[in-house]
Amino acid sequence: MRVVFATHAEWTHFSGMVPLAWALHNAGHEVRVASQPAMTGHVTRAGLTSVPVGGNHNLGMLLKFADTLDPDAPPPFDFTEDRPEKLTWDYLTAGFGDEVVPWWWRVINDPMIGELTEFCRQWRPDLVIWEPITFAGPIAAKACGAAHVRFVWSADLFGAMRGRYVQVRDRQPPDAREDALARWIGLRGEKYAGVEFSEDMTTGQATIDYTPPSLRLDVDLDYVPLRFTPYTGRSVVPDWLRAPPERPRVCLTLGTSAVGHHDAFKVSVQDVLTSLGELDVEVVATLPRSQAERLTGVPPNTTIADFVPLNVLLPTCSAVINHGGPGTVFTALTYGVPQLVLPSVFDELILARRLAEHGAGLTIAPDAAKGTLIADHVRRLLNEPSLRAGAARIRGEMLAMPSPAALVPTLERLVADHRGISGVPAYPTRGLPAHTTHR
Repeated sequence: MRVVFATHAEWTHFSGMVPLAWALHNAGHEVRVASQPAMTGHVTRAGLTSVPVGGNHNLGMLLKFADTLDPDAPPPFDFTEDRPEKLTWDYLTAGFGDEVVPWWWRVINDPMIGELTEFCRQWRPDLVIWEPITFAGPIAAKACGAAHVRFVWSADLFGAMRGRYVQVRDRQPPDAREDALARWIGLRGEKYAGVEFSEDMTTGQATIDYTPPSLRLDVDLDYVPLRFTPYTGRSVVPDWLRAPPERPRVCLTLGTSAVGHHDAFKVSVQDVLTSLGELDVEVVATLPRSQAERLTGVPPNTTIADFVPLNVLLPTCSAVINHGGPGTVFTALTYGVPQLVLPSVFDELILARRLAEHGAGLTIAPDAAKGTLIADHVRRLLNEPSLRAGAARIRGEMLAMPSPAALVPTLERLVADHRGISGVPAYPTRGLPAHTTHR
């Protein structure tokens, strides 16, 4: 069968898709990754076939501009909010209608919807797998009759909030059921694909989810579990990492998005390194050059590296300090490494809370994350066996989930079921059956 992975231009959202794309390719299926031109290099460096569609979005520029605005302005819409008394109809409609849809989802999708739809009509895939806010994906799938599956890269805050929105919406009078997301998708669907809105265009006909069970949200959707497989792009093992550490190794990694979108971390790296310098540990801090150049001193027990593949570094570590990004959190759990998470926004908050609740890590809010407190928490990670045991339990959950290769037959069945329901014929390629049995 033919499979399109659809994602807007965001490297961290695409990277989790790579192992499944390769599994489908290795099973004999044709795979294309359709994204905006800025992603072309990332896709081809992953050894996959890129289809550049549309123009690049400017979300990064908007975020940096937003950082310069009134610091007393109301906070952005909170996808982590789950208290019914806070999720009023006014709050939800204002959040989606005035902020999320026009200033986020339209910004990243509108530049690519037309060309993605045109490509899918021409190439006629059997399946479109789309990143959870790349709504151009289901529109294009509807245009060509393909099955479509959402691929979430963290705890499913989008699916959870969509469910809450629909529940509150349906309690309103029929003439007051405003739905900015449905209206926008419907307008784009009619314009580019000649299709009407349907609810599966918000959350997929199914959802691929590599979040381990302990960290998942309780959402009433059809989930297809997938084992997380670390992918860090092209990488090289540095010489100094080949020998085992002589002391407990602690990794400090605060992510790429904070610097890429905001040019700053939420904590003082210098303060953290100074305090960790007083511990009997070896510290490896992954810092982009722009941040490393701001340091006034590096303790003797610390190695600064611009980039080290986490799937190579973390198996050698006894603890990791991170910002709560899902790629880092899930990679650490893959190797059973207990974590200190310093979350600030969005899914980071959920993952940090769930890790702490399940005894697999500790968490500190960034505004309280002073160096001495962080050092105290690192001591706990190193000295409390229960924290390593908690991380090992979640690692066991992940190992029990289907690998990318094992998921391929499930996707083949999903496509076959969709074809049977829709009546849309499959599109054989090169004289081969459209749905190859994976072995």
